[in-house]
Amino acid sequence: MKMLIDLFSTDYGLMSLAVIVIMLLMAAFFLRMFLHKMNNNE
Repeated sequence: MKMLIDLFSTDYGLMSLAVIVIMLLMAAFFLRMFLHKMNNNE
């Protein structure tokens, strides 16, 4: 529980949360882009 409080209340916790969210968004974007390029074989 202390880890969740630190994650949402401290500056280093919020920066860590921002990095985690950005990495997940990048992974979803690249997965979508690569799958689209693999299915678009012309």
